[in-house]
Amino acid sequence: MSDTTEQNEAPLEEGEVQISILGQYIKDLSFENPTPAQTIQKLATEKPSMNINVNLNAAQIGEDVYEVDLKITATAVSNDETAFVAELLYSGLFGIKGLPEDQLQPFLMIEAPRQIFPFARRILSDVTRDGGFPPLMLEPIDFAGLYQQQMQQAAAQQGEAPAEDDIVVN
Repeated sequence: MSDTTEQNEAPLEEGEVQISILGQYIKDLSFENPTPAQTIQKLATEKPSMNINVNLNAAQIGEDVYEVDLKITATAVSNDETAFVAELLYSGLFGIKGLPEDQLQPFLMIEAPRQIFPFARRILSDVTRDGGFPPLMLEPIDFAGLYQQQMQQAAAQQGEAPAEDDIVVN
């Protein structure tokens, strides 16, 4: 028997970072179409107003393994009546080794959701189309801007300059 380590388990050189997407999946998907016949007829002449909410959560679930949840809720309203509500909780599983601790939070809240967003976008587009509506095509999301905004809000609540510890990964 030799003392060699398999290639994928080779120790990292100092300062070397290894990041991989281990998987991505739908955790929860909901589409509500309360009055399809009436709504579809109305939408032929009226454009509904859209309300899009995006939430992120990240958690360490194992040694060097993190799960990032991207929750998107889209609500279409026409004349104070709900046309549809689409809710998707889409997750990515990331293997992260060698990333400095001060860079972990920004990676999990900016780069990780940026990697899984196109897949969540496609799912929402398909489900709204399959629900009888035009496909919902979400614009790209500026996760870096959202992260900075969240850091500024946390700092304002504490009355001090933002620190990496202001937002905690669950």
